[in-house]
Amino acid sequence: MSVIEIIGGVCTLLASVLIIILCIAQSQKQQDMSSALSGQSDNFYGKNGRGSSREEALASLTRIMAIIFFVVTLAVYIIGAVTNTAA
Repeated sequence: MSVIEIIGGVCTLLASVLIIILCIAQSQKQQDMSSALSGQSDNFYGKNGRGSSREEALASLTRIMAIIFFVVTLAVYIIGAVTNTAA
């Protein structure tokens, strides 16, 4: 196991923990049973569907962390495969 694989593993672990924390910090978007059955939505009654700036920032950070997680995981896998075939 190389140093790059260890660093990548730590980055993957940190990214996954941050994704969990960001998902927990976001507000729940729940609908009651009557609106789910009737198909009603809050968008028709004066709400434009945009959240507050905090919710938008959390959603954006979650998206960024998911991309970082994916890229780091893919890079660690590729580096591990290359180093194992070279050795």
